[in-house]
Amino acid sequence: MRLLVLAAVLALAGVAASSAAATNECRGLQVCVPVAGPWVVATAGQTEFQLSCPKNYIVAGLDAELSARGIDVGFVGSLGSPVNPGITTSRDAVFLGRLVRGSSASTFRPHIGCVPASGGGRRVPTAHDAYPPGKPTMRHVLQVRVNGETATRSLRCARNERLVGASHAVGFFGDSPPGAAFVRQVRASHRVHNGVATVTVRSAEGVSAVVQLDIVCVPR
Repeated sequence: MRLLVLAAVLALAGVAASSAAATNECRGLQVCVPVAGPWVVATAGQTEFQLSCPKNYIVAGLDAELSARGIDVGFVGSLGSPVNPGITTSRDAVFLGRLVRGSSASTFRPHIGCVPASGGGRRVPTAHDAYPPGKPTMRHVLQVRVNGETATRSLRCARNERLVGASHAVGFFGDSPPGAAFVRQVRASHRVHNGVATVTVRSAEGVSAVVQLDIVCVPR
């Protein structure tokens, strides 16, 4: 029985290793759970996409695959010293992608490496009449999956929060980036009215995609 369990564990480890063989989000980490996102359509404006670790894990490594070289990819990190998991990063990582050169159907696939959460403190500056960096904004995310249909979903801030920004991103799951003709079969747009962000997605028949609606809120 133990041999069967060990074989199953080794098989799962082999799958995880092979799926992340081309990326480095777990390099140098002894315990790491790789998480891969969809292929996100990059735009000339800044495209934001949030990827999350399993519960009780935090982001310790990041990487991305690009379908075109002309995509600039970064991520949102918190200020603090030293720069490491639990201070710079949390359970979620927000990737920032910008298309600077290439086709409008160019995509990037975000990857994160997750390690068990172990806490971590933040050193507070002691300068007179100055405030340490904090968390003045809250981010809420809604994901909409479509497959040959039109869908409309809405997202709002919590009761004690106020909406200050909204964005959306289109993604396609798969090991390889989608072709340009495939990407163009999905159309998405969002609008903000009376503190509510609404995204509308239209997908051609047989085309499966995910659209992420992100909103940024501040306390009232």
